[in-house]
Amino acid sequence: MKIDHSVPLEYSTEENQLKVIGFWVFLGAEIVLFSTLFAVYFTLQNNVGNGPSGSHIFELTPVMVETIVLLSSSFTIGLGIHAMRLGLKKAMLAFFSITLLLGLVFLGVEITEFVTYVHEGATMQTSAFLSSLFTLLGTHGAHVTFGLLWGIAILIQVKNQGFTPETANKSFIFSLYWHFLDVVWIFIFSFVYLKGMM
Repeated sequence: MKIDHSVPLEYSTEENQLKVIGFWVFLGAEIVLFSTLFAVYFTLQNNVGNGPSGSHIFELTPVMVETIVLLSSSFTIGLGIHAMRLGLKKAMLAFFSITLLLGLVFLGVEITEFVTYVHEGATMQTSAFLSSLFTLLGTHGAHVTFGLLWGIAILIQVKNQGFTPETANKSFIFSLYWHFLDVVWIFIFSFVYLKGMM
């Protein structure tokens, strides 16, 4: 395996470069998935039946907490990648750990939000609007959950193996995934919650 020391470690082999390109292709498929979920939501958002609309159930405080927490995690993962490129293993592990803790807080708030909706009688079966809402939010939440598990695996690998072309590549690809989830959340925040509160 030929290592090119003139580029960051995560790009230092041809295999690593191809993995990054492959992951961008995967993210393209994820964009199609979430675009479809958004299209379904926008189509069904006014079909509330006898159930509540977004303006009745959405609350700004938990949504703002979710947004601040998730966007902060995007910043900390960026700091983690920067630390990795500087060869600072402890700093990278700390920033990745903070990122995962913020992701856990996000999930906790989202689960609490779902429980609140259900207690208010807003379930998937209540209306087409709520069905599409729970599907969109649940799919994003499932991706965050997977990201937490993936991030833990990367932390363990970096802790045990240090920075190698393989661990650096995995860490960088994970950061792309995490940033993607943040971008999806910005669309959810803007076009589902804020629009729905109006």
